[in-house]
Amino acid sequence: MAAWLRPFQLTALVRRHDPTRMLALFGLINGGASVGLVAILAHATRSPFLFPSLGPTAFLLFYEPTAAASSPRNALLGHLVGAVAGWLSLAAFGLLDAAPALRAGVSWAYAGAAALSLGSTSAIMILLRAPHPPAGATTLIVSLGLMPHLWQIPVLLAAVFLLLVQAFVINRLAGLPYPLWTAPESPEST
Repeated sequence: MAAWLRPFQLTALVRRHDPTRMLALFGLINGGASVGLVAILAHATRSPFLFPSLGPTAFLLFYEPTAAASSPRNALLGHLVGAVAGWLSLAAFGLLDAAPALRAGVSWAYAGAAALSLGSTSAIMILLRAPHPPAGATTLIVSLGLMPHLWQIPVLLAAVFLLLVQAFVINRLAGLPYPLWTAPESPEST
């Protein structure tokens, strides 16, 4: 890293200034800029690159970048599992062509799809040792019919990938050891 950049890295700033304020500023600038870039892409392409669970993912990536849940592996696998489980649950309950639950109301079928998708997402993330809590929101977004088309899953994953690339670059420039793929295992992980 260039020597002139070191005094401006987050690791140096929190030693000289109030750590809470520096972290808040880091989150404001980088979380906002990253989601803003994804929003611009969504607007320019008229594709669903911007979806609600991307926000909690961005928060994790810039607030706890070294946590296991923030690793690129867990974020990508979590959202993939959540999206696929949500779509399969939507299909299992015959809701692929139904109006979204927010418009039509939560029927018994939507309640079943939501329960199945969240339960499946949780179980699979645990089995894969890839916890990423925002994926729980992704699976509900899909299973409640807000992103009901199979073609939307690759777009969703591309948005997550773009956010992860931004997090890698920004966190590394900030002097934080953001992993390339997976976070080192902590002693208390099971």
